[in-house]
Amino acid sequence: METMPAPTLHPVLVRHPAWVRLSHWIVAMSFLVLVFSGVVILMCHPRLYWGEVGNDLTPALFELPISRNYRHGGWEQNGAFFGYAGSPVSASRTYDIFNQNGWGRSLHFLSAWFLVLTGLLYVPAGFFSGHFRRKFWPGAGEFSFRALRQDVREHLQLRIPFQTAENPYGLLQKGAYLTVVFGLLPLIVLTGLTMSPAITAVFPFLLKLFFGAQSARTIHFFASVLLVLFLLVHVLMVVLSGFRRQIRAMTLGK
Repeated sequence: METMPAPTLHPVLVRHPAWVRLSHWIVAMSFLVLVFSGVVILMCHPRLYWGEVGNDLTPALFELPISRNYRHGGWEQNGAFFGYAGSPVSASRTYDIFNQNGWGRSLHFLSAWFLVLTGLLYVPAGFFSGHFRRKFWPGAGEFSFRALRQDVREHLQLRIPFQTAENPYGLLQKGAYLTVVFGLLPLIVLTGLTMSPAITAVFPFLLKLFFGAQSARTIHFFASVLLVLFLLVHVLMVVLSGFRRQIRAMTLGK
């Protein structure tokens, strides 16, 4: 009697809902534009401060060597406006600075609204559809130091499995996504709003929350750096776990 071969079991792949895929690409594109325009803005004034105010004539927390405006020292000797004691003083630059602040800020502000509005739709949809609970939140008994240690070992060995229904996101992935969605992205938005005098005139508590507009700018910078690092690691993980399959899953949903 001839025996039939056992059927081959294929893993059940996970389909990303259309709203997740659309949100993913809108946020990704807007974030890339935000990074580009943010670097241009930072090149115009590559100095970061802590507190309420800061300018070229006040001490900086630190400076970034990313344009010719870095530690230029190109100031004429301070001169008084009037001849009496205590007269206001001024100083003029002695060189042509890098200044693309106008279009850089406009582009930054425009792309930020794409990120904010998409987030305002994505977060409620993620809660009400159960997307966050199923994808990002560790399940009952899933979190353990043994599982975490194994996940860290696999990532260090660059063995990143493709996500299926039987093999969902690992603990490191879930922790990273939760940190980005509910930590870094809201922090970016709030500190960005704190740098706007029009916003803080209506919501002055933001200045107290972030210790001043210049402190908010510094926090905004460090949060942006962390998001860029997340993006680089995220792209690396996509490549290692199957680039074509991952891109097809996040575009066509297959």
